[in-house]
Amino acid sequence: MTTAEPLRIGILGAARISALSLVGPARAGGHRLVAVAARTRGRADAFAAEHGVERVLGSYAEVIDDPEVEVVYNPLANSLHGPWNLAALAAGKHVLSEKPSASNTEEATEVRDAAAKAGTVFMEGFHYLFHPVTRRLHELLGSGELGELRHVETMVAMPAPPGSDPRWSLPLAGGALMDLGCYSLHAQRTLAPWAGGPPHLVTARGGARQGAPDVDEWLDAELAFPNGATGSARCHMAYGDVRMSLRVVGSRGEATAVNFVQPHLDDRVRVRTAAGERTEELGKRSSYTYQLEAYAAHLRHGAPLPLDAEDALTTMSLIDECYRTAGFPPRPRTTAPASG
Repeated sequence: MTTAEPLRIGILGAARISALSLVGPARAGGHRLVAVAARTRGRADAFAAEHGVERVLGSYAEVIDDPEVEVVYNPLANSLHGPWNLAALAAGKHVLSEKPSASNTEEATEVRDAAAKAGTVFMEGFHYLFHPVTRRLHELLGSGELGELRHVETMVAMPAPPGSDPRWSLPLAGGALMDLGCYSLHAQRTLAPWAGGPPHLVTARGGARQGAPDVDEWLDAELAFPNGATGSARCHMAYGDVRMSLRVVGSRGEATAVNFVQPHLDDRVRVRTAAGERTEELGKRSSYTYQLEAYAAHLRHGAPLPLDAEDALTTMSLIDECYRTAGFPPRPRTTAPASG
């Protein structure tokens, strides 16, 4: 889908994930990649040359201040989400931030308040929500085919990244729950319309990374919904293989998305009811492309958008509650933007 007026996007950093999460979707939608900056000029130059970014600037602040940039995309390390989201909102820019929106609840509250003050559009990048795989699970609950929601299981796990990876760093707001478990918790929160309201935390437990006692290698959370349904939200960042499943169990049947986080790799939804079993394939078009289309449609045409800074704050509050209950501290915040 091409909008009448392309978005003018500025990119903070030269992260590898940006090629999948932003560059490809922007090209598909006919949007402009106006500017990029990175920790070093060489990284930014290489990124711009590879991905067709119009110009390279000397710092993240210059990207934010560029008058042609209307949307700031923030894929930096977790600890830099909050500071640079706040800086972009203060400059009056729209923001598309990789999750989570901030390092902790206090910072996420500031982001929420800054977005309200700016009057611009802030969205946390829970791209999975826009893909037909997740939409189909919601449709199955809404249609009544599965009956009343009884139980939800989310499992987001991956083999361990290298020890030097920023996802293992407490100062960089790392940990399994921040990187993976946020999907598990958010996916359960989106089921509130079919469960009498949002879930609350019952209990949580986790295990620390060896040599990093405050960084979670895995964390399991048990949730409860107002209608009596239960939820199990698991994440593991040193697992034997990749698991990114979402299973909803109702009074009349159940459905499982085999990989709700990366449906471009596996788009299957398995449905089982008294009428039998079937597997639906919902398409491997990137969830990031659906996400950017929805974001652009909101900015250009006022189309509804299910994610905002308030939703991001609610998720962050639940993350911090899980951390405290499991015996971990909430992630520390970075108090000032680092140069980039």
